Amino acid sequence: MLKRLTMGVGIVLLLGLAALASMIRIVPGTPPTPAAQPAPQTAAVAPAPAGSWSHPLLTIPVQGVTRAQIVDTWGQSRAGGARAHRATDIMAPGGTPVIAAAPGNVEKLFYSEGGGGITLYVRSPDRQWSYYYAHLTRYAPGVAEGVPVRAGDLLGFVGDTGNAGTGNFHLHFAMSHMQPGDSWWQGQPVNPYPLLAGRSGAP
Repeated sequence: MLKRLTMGVGIVLLLGLAALASMIRIVPGTPPTPAAQPAPQTAAVAPAPAGSWSHPLLTIPVQGVTRAQIVDTWGQSRAGGARAHRATDIMAPGGTPVIAAAPGNVEKLFYSEGGGGITLYVRSPDRQWSYYYAHLTRYAPGVAEGVPVRAGDLLGFVGDTGNAGTGNFHLHFAMSHMQPGDSWWQGQPVNPYPLLAGRSGAP
């Protein structure tokens, strides 16, 4: 009799515990929010604002020509007044060696029938400047796109190609300040005369 009573009490207790357990809800805690990771930083060097940049003096890009012989042809009328000249013309006999005015990499070899004729673009190592050599009679041996050059390296030879005019031998030298992403034909023209004539280290 006592054994049956004990078993009955045990069963009642088990049923009671089961009912109590069914009433308890376990609510999972909110997982901790991971600490925000800083965004990776990309190194970028913005070019100096127009009018405030500086540039070292250029090497005279025509062999044998002195700084005193350089004439400021910036802004002169061209094509009967249709456009203004945005370069320095350096007169020299045909075939005179043309050398790099500044270091960089040959970015583009280009022929323009009605413009600069046989031309060459060099981009500075920091890519903020482009140097343009036009009216060449030919390129120097070994000159090709992507080739690095130092100031004074041979690039080509003075000619009269393009719209220079037959027998009007000279180098049309121009430079442009470049923005990130600018291609070889773009950029802001800058008068190279002060840097060729030795007048100033800033355009």
